[in-house]
Amino acid sequence: MNCFACSSRFPVDMDVREDDRSECRSRSSSGNSNSDGAKRTSTRDRFVSKAGPSSAPAANVAATTFAYQELADATDNFKPEFLLGEGENGRIYNGRLQSTGQVVAVKQLNRENGSSSRMFLTEVLMLSLLHHPNTVNLIGYCAEGNRLLLVYEFMPLGSLEDHLHDLPPTKEPLDWNMRMKIAAGAAKGLEYLHDRANPPVIHRNLKLSHILLGEGYHPKISDFGLAKLGPTGDKTHISTRVIGSTAYRDPEYAMTGKLTLKSDIYSFGVVLLELITGRKAVDTTGLLEVKNLVEWARPQFKDRKKFPKMADPLLQGRYPVQGLHQALAVAAMCLQLDAEARPIIGDVVTALSYLSSQTYDPDSTQNNVVVSISAFMEKEARKSNGDSSGRPKKKGWQLR
Repeated sequence: MNCFACSSRFPVDMDVREDDRSECRSRSSSGNSNSDGAKRTSTRDRFVSKAGPSSAPAANVAATTFAYQELADATDNFKPEFLLGEGENGRIYNGRLQSTGQVVAVKQLNRENGSSSRMFLTEVLMLSLLHHPNTVNLIGYCAEGNRLLLVYEFMPLGSLEDHLHDLPPTKEPLDWNMRMKIAAGAAKGLEYLHDRANPPVIHRNLKLSHILLGEGYHPKISDFGLAKLGPTGDKTHISTRVIGSTAYRDPEYAMTGKLTLKSDIYSFGVVLLELITGRKAVDTTGLLEVKNLVEWARPQFKDRKKFPKMADPLLQGRYPVQGLHQALAVAAMCLQLDAEARPIIGDVVTALSYLSSQTYDPDSTQNNVVVSISAFMEKEARKSNGDSSGRPKKKGWQLR
């Protein structure tokens, strides 16, 4: 085994071009310079947390390189019984590392996918440098010939999608409190990518299946293969090939190819709307008149009388009415067509943290007392701005 920090198999420059069709080639450390002899700026040099070097857990600084045989042994030669899931990019297996006994998830990338090398490189680089309680932990990787594998911490409860859609009759649906807790946690992970990472990171493919759940339904954002470093300085966007799941894709990005942090906000809005309504981002049953979730929701956002009908029927009315209104208001703001009008992720975190702190008790008579998120947000703004005058120094978006 080896560690990513010491390995010379891969370049550490994150600027992998979207239209580069060539395979990622191994490079020695002496090759980390351009043709003019000028030193190339590596991601490890310029990609640091704004909170400082002490913000990341020391134990997770480097990813381990594994031999293919180690991972084959861990998964009993990738036995079908160990398969956790699969998609167009590859298969994920449950495994146990024989060297440590640690239970892990092993992702075997699809060799027929032409972009697998680029996605592999991006994921290794990103997750070797990003560490937060709400982002998945990369343990290591394997690259032998055309075999590309990623090793993650095992998330015992699977993905958020597993607990929201197509539930078997015997499975209990998520209650309101848990849905708000998961939404707030996922938002905190996104806040870390946007506000704490330097330069900021745009996930670009946030969706239900990419939010994994650990013990206690603790959410972690995963699948960073399509992530991009965000704009810095005076730049407002980066221009890139349009990619990502259509139902979660920011319409402005889809039309212009201009990717911004607000593109992730739109995707998060779709996730939040799925949590509230229980409907899929796109209906595949053919039973619903409007297949696209956002198109179905937009006209209803304008009429509060329709809000109760938007709640997931599996909740069976067990939710706070005002909390439902406010959660839908957050989703509606995230889903605005004008990207500039969408809230920043910090405001989304504040709103959802408030909602998740208001524990709903179906047996209580106090659940429908009108409360104000804006009052909570103003209080938080005063804390962060050090303003004791009773008014925040900068005006935020309002929910009532």
